Amino acid sequence: MSTKTAQAAAFITPAMQDFLASTGALNDETRVLILRFLDEHGALCVCDLQASLGMIQSRLSRHLKILKEAGFLRVERKGTWAYYSVRSPLDRFRSAALEEIRHLGIVLPGLVKRSDSEEGCALP
Repeated sequence: MSTKTAQAAAFITPAMQDFLASTGALNDETRVLILRFLDEHGALCVCDLQASLGMIQSRLSRHLKILKEAGFLRVERKGTWAYYSVRSPLDRFRSAALEEIRHLGIVLPGLVKRSDSEEGCALP
């Protein structure tokens, strides 16, 4: 580690690390879309998100993990299924970020509820 890198690392506090993780999570249009979609529709099973957003499971899971680790989402497990929702309450920064996202005019795709079908979350 260079001296310059060591000096910069000395200034990184846990609060700064949290801030950087949060802003980094928002630096991707797919994650902003996922966050807005969950804000609009509430808790959803991964299969519902996958069907609604037209995303493959591995890509969606990676984005959900980043948003969860950044403090925006919570996950509730019901058997083998995972339901994601916007964490509540959000702190001031995350709440303000979500409020800004609401005003971006994002056109959301329609909700496709696979989890309510007779087949359950089995995707074709």
